[in-house]
Amino acid sequence: MFTIGDFAEHGRVSVRMLRHYDAIGLLRPAHVDPLSSYRYYSAEQFAQLNRIVALKELGFSLHQVRSILHERVSAEELRGMLRLRRAELESVMADAAARLAKVEARLRTIESENLMPTDGIVVKSLPVLRVAELTGTCGSFDPREIGPVIRGLYEELRSRLAPAGVVATGPGVTRYEDVPRSGAVVVHAGLPVAADVEHVEGVRIADLAGVDRAATIVHCGSMDDVLPTVQALARWLGANGYRFTAQHARELSLAWPEDPAQRVTELQVPIAAAG
Repeated sequence: MFTIGDFAEHGRVSVRMLRHYDAIGLLRPAHVDPLSSYRYYSAEQFAQLNRIVALKELGFSLHQVRSILHERVSAEELRGMLRLRRAELESVMADAAARLAKVEARLRTIESENLMPTDGIVVKSLPVLRVAELTGTCGSFDPREIGPVIRGLYEELRSRLAPAGVVATGPGVTRYEDVPRSGAVVVHAGLPVAADVEHVEGVRIADLAGVDRAATIVHCGSMDDVLPTVQALARWLGANGYRFTAQHARELSLAWPEDPAQRVTELQVPIAAAG
């Protein structure tokens, strides 16, 4: 037999909780000394205590717990309930972590306002570029949505070019288009190819138009953290009398290792004089 203190310690609950369970008839002591009124519990009662605590963690009220225990829920049924609750909690935690990551990214943007250097911005022309590309759609520019789409497109594109014997002649070129009135984003993932490449099964061969003037800036690190770089470029354009012309904007993947922190991307945005 265990004293109430020992039973609480081994069951990882409080003495106060055990007294409450006793008072409401949920878990009675195996024995109560008639002279001292000390409560004693048996080892077999740990099984019932475990079920009570588990059901509480599932969100059931103590009244509901009493009803469930009265129906003698099996260990397998209880495990099923716990697995379901675990999946629900994992989903909630994943959503919370994603929201926190977005808040932290926006906070970094706020903290870096007016601090991002703009001396690396270069205005240059962009040549006509023949690319082999695949296209996909995602719900927004949220990194959780757009990142997997981009990775999947490039993996599929490389898997289609290799059997055709087509070799990329430069780094990946990513382009975006907004879908009017939907908020969705069309993603074009392309790899430059030789001028004589005209057909690859399942792949679109396109010639990207040349651009007379494009403002370019190099972003180092994960594209999840690109916002400060984008806004630094936007502020530079405003300060120098330029405006974006969104058509033909590109992202050039200069270095794309597995570690996102080591990636290097050039943002290329066609510009025109403001007015």
